[in-house]
Amino acid sequence: MTTRIERSFRGISERLTVRYLENLGGERTDDDVVEGDDWRATFSSRTVGIGPSLTLTEVTVVFEGESATLEELIPAFARKAMRAGG
Repeated sequence: MTTRIERSFRGISERLTVRYLENLGGERTDDDVVEGDDWRATFSSRTVGIGPSLTLTEVTVVFEGESATLEELIPAFARKAMRAGG
């Protein structure tokens, strides 16, 4: 059974999103898709306001795959994404 989990990460670019997913064993298969052996990640980005004058890029990633695979993949990606934001 396939699981679908959506997560948003602020302060990271789409370029870094792809790099981190590739470092976790994925391969870019489309402009907004990276696929691994047992998973697929689709991503999009937008600019969000933080307070009255600050904006950040927010990347939303939809992870799909087996639960056991995503239980390891998502935290590993999140650790990399948190370092990117400073």
